[in-house]
Amino acid sequence: MLKIRLSRGGSKKRPYYTIVIANSTAARDGKFIEKVGTYNPMLPKDAQRVTLKVERIAEWLKKGAQPTDRVARFLSKEGLVEWKHGNNPQKGTPGKKAQERAAERAQREADRLEAEAAAKAEAAAPAPAADEAPVEAAAEEPAGE
Repeated sequence: MLKIRLSRGGSKKRPYYTIVIANSTAARDGKFIEKVGTYNPMLPKDAQRVTLKVERIAEWLKKGAQPTDRVARFLSKEGLVEWKHGNNPQKGTPGKKAQERAAERAQREADRLEAEAAAKAEAAAPAPAADEAPVEAAAEEPAGE
């Protein structure tokens, strides 16, 4: 499958991209079929950031080449393809295992709070009088013999 994509060039912290037609299995900066434009993100937005060979890109699109998302943005400004901003409302939600761990953590916290409340309730309940406790113990001992 043919892709219209960016191939990175330039030095460290100074990127420069060429827009190329390449096989989708080829490496990002590897073998390509044809250069059809450039993209220099270091230039201001009003300058010549993106240069495209519109006729060649149109021919490759007719042959079935698929642009990547970033290149599709550039091509939509030229009217070659229709690009819409993607909407993924589930992007920020945690995965299944993270949700399970959060539920377990919440359950442990609820159990801990419940145990603390029970301990406080026992401490707050009036303790039996000191006289009554030995009498019950004395009454139980002879019955056991």
